[in-house]
Amino acid sequence: MDDPRELNLTLDLCLRIGEVLLSSGAGAADVTATMLSVASHLGLRHAEVDVTFTSLSMSYQATPEDAAVMMVRNVKHRDIDYADLTQVDHLVRELLADELDLYLARTRMATILSTGHPWPRWSVTLAWGVMCASVAVFLGGDWLVALIASAAAISIDRFQLVMARRRLPTFYLQVAGGAVATMWAVGLAATPIEADLSLVVTANIVMLLAGIGFMGAIQDALTGFYVTSGARVIEALLATAGIIAGVSAGLSVGEVLGINLGQLVPGQSYGNHLAVAVVGAAVSAAAFAFACFAPRRSLLPIALTAGSATLLHALVSDTGFGRTWAAAVGAFTIGVVAYGVAGRFRVPPLVVAVSSIVPLLPGLSIYRGLSLLAAAGSNTSQGIVAMMTAASVAVALASGVILGEYLAQPLKRETRRLESRLSGPRLVGPFRASRRETRADRVT
Repeated sequence: MDDPRELNLTLDLCLRIGEVLLSSGAGAADVTATMLSVASHLGLRHAEVDVTFTSLSMSYQATPEDAAVMMVRNVKHRDIDYADLTQVDHLVRELLADELDLYLARTRMATILSTGHPWPRWSVTLAWGVMCASVAVFLGGDWLVALIASAAAISIDRFQLVMARRRLPTFYLQVAGGAVATMWAVGLAATPIEADLSLVVTANIVMLLAGIGFMGAIQDALTGFYVTSGARVIEALLATAGIIAGVSAGLSVGEVLGINLGQLVPGQSYGNHLAVAVVGAAVSAAAFAFACFAPRRSLLPIALTAGSATLLHALVSDTGFGRTWAAAVGAFTIGVVAYGVAGRFRVPPLVVAVSSIVPLLPGLSIYRGLSLLAAAGSNTSQGIVAMMTAASVAVALASGVILGEYLAQPLKRETRRLESRLSGPRLVGPFRASRRETRADRVT
């Protein structure tokens, strides 16, 4: 590319695309491959991309005699917006198919970034309430427990929104969320209301866990982006530690007041009926997708995927394999199904996979571990085992989804060539190189 102006515009477009992908939870491998595909299609052969957790950099040097041109873009906002992610994914595909040129692509990108969310914020708050009510039903709660869990989720979301506007770190938002959920249960336990309020806390733990990008951290580790993976793991651990701190504080207050919320057991997760639990899991996944602004056309397939994975999770768990292997099988199913569903309904597989995995998040193990640790006596070892189980379930979920994506994506004749560009399973971005890239490779 000889025109310096077009060179700068191309680098800027690639960085803006990468920023949206990275902030939405895409793996560093997906971000790198997408940026390189766009750059190569627009004439920047052999560009260099460096992805870290907080910044993106891209450089290009036409010949060894020319000075390299480099641009850097910081990733400041990490609000999950699957509507923007889907639109950027479509933009990339249309650009690689020669339906857009550089200038039209930049105009489309500016429109995507400047347009607000597709539905009002209050509807997102209601979606969080529906999600927690559905998780409570999935765990075996009755209508009263579901109603209380929904009210607690709505209050948590509004409280966290106020704190976020004051730019408090995510850790403190998670602490506040865990404390609010537990204090709801403690306060209601002091009344004559008869309900298993421990399910309220567990449902809200799942809500707080749903926004943590642990799957992206595992994907980065598996695909060789260890620095980015380490940063994402630290972020996930801090967010989880915030939940633990908030719930632990609430349980301690209840202990001081002489109020015991009870302890959950793993087998209680399908307490109502397996069919009811599957429906609850399906609705919770769709509600989470709605809260993250996923396109409406994807809500039903996400619900069906989550319900199927939950049913398989229950069947494997009943055979005696344990929660970790059951979670791995359910996540593997999600990874396999997400690829086909995403192509059929024109959304990135990341949207389907992350949303469908929500009902399987280890909220039950975290609450059980904290309640055992908060109780005096010989329950400390059991509490530690429960917390370790939660960690193993989280790893099993992330690695299971990624393995499913590995096996689901079709192998073509050009597999060896594509592997040099598509490092790892693709959860977002183009799945194959453009024709222009392929012809250029043949020439070289």
